[in-house]
Amino acid sequence: MSFCRSLKTILIISLIIPVLYSDGFTMTTENTPVLKEIILNGDSVILIPHGTREKPVITVNKKYNNIGFELEESDSLVYMYLLEGFDRQWGQWSVYGFKEYTNLPAGRYSFRVRYTDLGSAGGEEHLADLRILPVWYLSPAAFLMYAILAGILIWTLYSFLNLRFARTQYMLERIISKRTEDLIVEKEKTENLLANVLPRNTASEIMETGKAAKVKYNFVTVLFSDIQGFTKLAEEMNPELLIDELDRFFFYFDSVVGKYGIEKIKTIGDAYMCAGGIPEKNRTNPVEVILAALEMQDYMLRLKKTSKVGGMELWDIRIGIHTGTVVAGVVGQKKLSYDIWGDTVNTASRMESSGEAGRINISGTTCEFVKDFFICEYRGKMPVKYKGGIDMYFVNGIVPELRDENGKPNSKFLLKMRMIKLLDIEDAVIKMFDDEAAPNLFFHNSQMVKNISNQTELLSRAENLADEEFLRVKLAALFLFTGFISDSEYDSYAESSVRMVEEILTGHGFERKDIEEIQRLVRNSCGDVRESRSDDILHDARYDYLGRVDYIMLTDKLLKEQAEYGKIYTREEWLEIQLKLLADHEFRTEKARILRSVSLEDQADVLGDFYSPAGLLR
Repeated sequence: MSFCRSLKTILIISLIIPVLYSDGFTMTTENTPVLKEIILNGDSVILIPHGTREKPVITVNKKYNNIGFELEESDSLVYMYLLEGFDRQWGQWSVYGFKEYTNLPAGRYSFRVRYTDLGSAGGEEHLADLRILPVWYLSPAAFLMYAILAGILIWTLYSFLNLRFARTQYMLERIISKRTEDLIVEKEKTENLLANVLPRNTASEIMETGKAAKVKYNFVTVLFSDIQGFTKLAEEMNPELLIDELDRFFFYFDSVVGKYGIEKIKTIGDAYMCAGGIPEKNRTNPVEVILAALEMQDYMLRLKKTSKVGGMELWDIRIGIHTGTVVAGVVGQKKLSYDIWGDTVNTASRMESSGEAGRINISGTTCEFVKDFFICEYRGKMPVKYKGGIDMYFVNGIVPELRDENGKPNSKFLLKMRMIKLLDIEDAVIKMFDDEAAPNLFFHNSQMVKNISNQTELLSRAENLADEEFLRVKLAALFLFTGFISDSEYDSYAESSVRMVEEILTGHGFERKDIEEIQRLVRNSCGDVRESRSDDILHDARYDYLGRVDYIMLTDKLLKEQAEYGKIYTREEWLEIQLKLLADHEFRTEKARILRSVSLEDQADVLGDFYSPAGLLR
C-alpha cells in the first residue's frame, strides 16, 4: 500500500510540474484547500468550523509548540506548505493534507499552502495565523521585571559597596584621626618637653630647621644663686631629704622666673642660673630679675625659719646679678642645652660669690638701670678675680614710694614699669608693620603709625595728661591700624585692631581695665566718636596729616592704597571727598590747631590743582 501511495505521489508531481511551469497555468478558487483542524502536541485539537472563510488566529502557550495543520480530504489536490516565520522556503509537493511542526519557538507565524489539481487549477492560500506565547520568564513583562530587578540589584549592590566603602572610609578616618590625635598629643608633649628645656622660639627653630642659630643680646640681666655651705649640709643631711628640699625650692624658683618672663638657664648642684631679656628682648629685664630675686630671697627666709633638720637652720642663699651683653644658643647634639656665654655671665657669677648669705648683690651697671625702683646700698669697689675692683650694691627692697604696706610693688611701681614696656611694645608694633604688613598699604604703614604715635605723645604732654591716661592713649595710637595687617577685609580693620590689643598687651602683663580702656579708645577713633580728652588727642593725632605740608602726597598714597583694595575713584570724586573732609574737619585740641602748618584754604587750593584732570586713577 505504501509503495502504491509513493508511486501515486511521484506520478502526480510529474504531472504537476509541467502544468505549473506552462504558459497555460491559471489560478482558481473553486477547488481550494480548507483547514479542518489544528492539532496541539499530538492530542489537543482545535476544530475549524466547516465553511468559514475567515482564517483562524490561534494563540497558544509555549508548551504547545508541536503543532499540526490538517486539511479537509481531497483526492485531486497536491500541496506545498510554508510556515512564515519558521520556514525559510516552501517545502516539497505532497498529496498529504497534513503538515506538522515540532518545537516551534515563541513568536508569530502564518501558515500558507500552495495547491494544484491534476488539471490546470491551482493557487496559494493563507489558512491560519499562529502566535506562540513565550514562557512567562521570557515574556516582555518578564524582561521588564528582569530589568527592574537588575536595576534594583545593581543599586543594592552599589549601595552596599558604597556603604561598605563609606564604613571603611569612616573607620580609616577614625584610625587616621586617632593616629593624628596621638601624633598631636605626642608632638605637644615633645614641644612642651623641649620648651621646658629650651626657649619656645629656639625649640620651634630646632624643630623646623634642625638647628638653632647663636644670637647676641646687648641688654641681658643674669642672676646666679647659690646655697651657703651646701657642701657641709650635704655631708650632714640625709641625701634623699636634701635632694627633696633642693627640688622644692628650685621648683619655686621656676615658678617665679616664669611669672616675670625670665628664662631659666640651668642648675648645677645647688646653683641656680637664669637671665632676663632673652630670648625676647625687653628694657625691663633688670627690674624684673631683681623682683624675682626678692621673691626668692623672701621664700628662702621663710623656708629657713620653718626647716630644721638635726637642730640646724638651713638654706642661707647668696644671689648675684649683673647686666650686659651675652651670646645665647643651643649646645650639644643629643642632649640639647640652652646656654649663654660672655663676660656678663662671668661677672654675674662673681657677684654671687662676692655676696653675702641672705643678700642680693648687684653690679654698678645693673644699679644704674634699677636705682629708681629699688633701695641700693653701695658696698664700694670690691675685688673680683680677673676683674679688679667692681662697684657692688646690696638691694634692700623697693623704694618706699613704689611699694605697698607688704613691701610689694604698688600701682605706681607697675605704672612706671608699663611706661618702660611701652617702648618695647612700640618697637614690636613697628617691626610687625615692617615685617608682616602687605606691600600695598601705602598709607596705613609703619611710618604713619610712627607719626600718629609721636603726635599723640606731643599732644598728651601739651594737654598735661596724667601718666596713666597718656599710657593708654599712646598704646591706642600704636594699635589703631594694626588691624590692616591681619584682616583680609579692608573696611573691618577696627575689630582686628581691638583683638590685637588683647593678644599683645595680655602677654605684657597689662591689667584688664587698661586693656578695655585702650580697646574703647581704638573703637571710638575708628567710629569718629569723642567722649574724653584722650579721644580728642587721638583724633587730632590721627588727622594731623590734613594740616601738614606733605598732605597732598599722603592723600594720594591713601587713594592709591584704596584703589589696590577695590575702591576706585575718579579724580573728581576723590577731590570732592577730600574737600569735604577738609571742610568738615576740626582739630579738637589747641596744640593741634597751633601745629597746623597749612591752612584749610591753602590745602583746598593745592588739592584742586593736583586733581583737576578728570579720569580714573588706578
